[in-house]
Amino acid sequence: MIVTKNLNFSYGKGTSFSFPDVVVSSGESLLITGGSGRGKTTLLHLLGGLLRPQAGAVIIEQTNIAELSEKKLDHFRGQHIGLVLQQAYFVASLNVLENVVLASWLATGKQARDKAKQLLQQLDLQDHLHKQLSQLSTGQQQRVSIARALINEPKLLLADEPTSSLDDENAHRVADMLSQLAKQYGTALVIVTHDQRLKDTFPNQISL
Repeated sequence: MIVTKNLNFSYGKGTSFSFPDVVVSSGESLLITGGSGRGKTTLLHLLGGLLRPQAGAVIIEQTNIAELSEKKLDHFRGQHIGLVLQQAYFVASLNVLENVVLASWLATGKQARDKAKQLLQQLDLQDHLHKQLSQLSTGQQQRVSIARALINEPKLLLADEPTSSLDDENAHRVADMLSQLAKQYGTALVIVTHDQRLKDTFPNQISL
C-alpha cells in the first residue's frame, strides 16, 4: 500500500508543485494523467524515492521513505519498488532471461531463475528467453521490463508512460497485463501517462 500526504516539490526557485494526496492499496491500480509540465514524472520520481519532497510524506508499507538515509532508501527501493520506464534500459550483453534474473540478484543476492522464467511465460515471452533484447519488438521489450520490475514482488510498481511508444493492440495488451499482474502479486500499481487509450482500463484516476 502507498499513501502520500501534503506532497510538495520545487526545482530551485523555478517550477513548484503541490500534489493531491494519493492512496493505492495492495492489488489496486491508479492512473495519473495530465498535460506536459503538470508534474506527472516528478510525482512518479517522488513516489519511487528518486526525488525527495520539500514537504510531505510518501508512505509505503508504513515506511515514510522521505525520512530514510540514501543507503537505506536504495535498499528499500530495491526490495519494495518496481519501475517500468517509457524507454527500457537493459544490459546489452545479456539475454532476456539474464536481464530479468540480474534484477533479482542485485536486490537480494540470489538469482531467481525459475521465478524469472515463470514471469516471462506469463508475459508470453517463453520463446524469447535466450534472445538478445535487440532482437525483440518494442512491445516485447516493454514486457521484459515488466517482468524485471516484478521479479522481486515489489509492494509498489511504478510505470512511466509504459504504452506511449506502442500501437493500439500492444498498448491495451501491456495495460491489461500490468493490471492483472498487480492483482496477482498484491502490488499497488501507479501509472503516469498522457495516453488517453488507458482511461477505460483504469477507472481509478487522478488528473494533475
